[in-house]
Amino acid sequence: MKFLIRLFVFSAVLALVTPGRSVQASAITVDLSDPIVKITAGFSGTDLLIFGVAPGDGDVVVVVRGPIREEVVRKKEQVMGVWVNRRQMVLENVPSLYMMASNRDLDEFLPGGIAYTHQIGVENIRMKPTKEYAHVKDWETFRHALIRNKENQGLYKWKSGNLVFQGNRLFRTKIHFPANLTVGTFGIDTYLIEKGEMVAFETTLLNVRKFGIEAEVYNFAHRHSFAYGVLAILVAGLAGWMANAAFRKA
Repeated sequence: MKFLIRLFVFSAVLALVTPGRSVQASAITVDLSDPIVKITAGFSGTDLLIFGVAPGDGDVVVVVRGPIREEVVRKKEQVMGVWVNRRQMVLENVPSLYMMASNRDLDEFLPGGIAYTHQIGVENIRMKPTKEYAHVKDWETFRHALIRNKENQGLYKWKSGNLVFQGNRLFRTKIHFPANLTVGTFGIDTYLIEKGEMVAFETTLLNVRKFGIEAEVYNFAHRHSFAYGVLAILVAGLAGWMANAAFRKA
């Protein structure tokens, strides 16, 4: 029902975007099929529809960024025939999720300066070593490894042509959020590029939250970390004792 109401509102907006009316180039409207992603006990990923109205003749890029945090990247090396973690790097300003959609290839319409300034494209994400590792010369190899890991986990994705225009400059794209999603506030930035210039952009917020028993456990673990750790040890010990007792009877 909420999604139908949103579509009705956009239909009203589209009625204004006609050849007989003047529209400011800076006006761009964006909405989501649902402003909240709910993570429950059976959460296995979900799709989010992003849609809006982009006046003029420009191209549209949508970038979804998860909460920014530090990430530890470890490099394995072979020691006496065994692969072990020998070196590590801590990178900061790392989006927990990075998804991008555009109506065509970025190289066809997006200048490099704009892409760099607004961090459009994974190569422009300003992740860098923390001060502790600023002296490491080959830190870029850790950066590339982190991006590959994120890609393999389904957390970093980008593909041109996955955003489509419909009548009266209505655009839409569908973003898939994997099951290993981080809770928090996500930023959805929509850019309108026309003749090599950014003529409009809009930021929309998306909340990812845990609900049900997942939320209860998550909140308890963060509010009472010591008690949660003790309880986890007790539960693990009890489970081990019960398993051992069952095998003895067998």
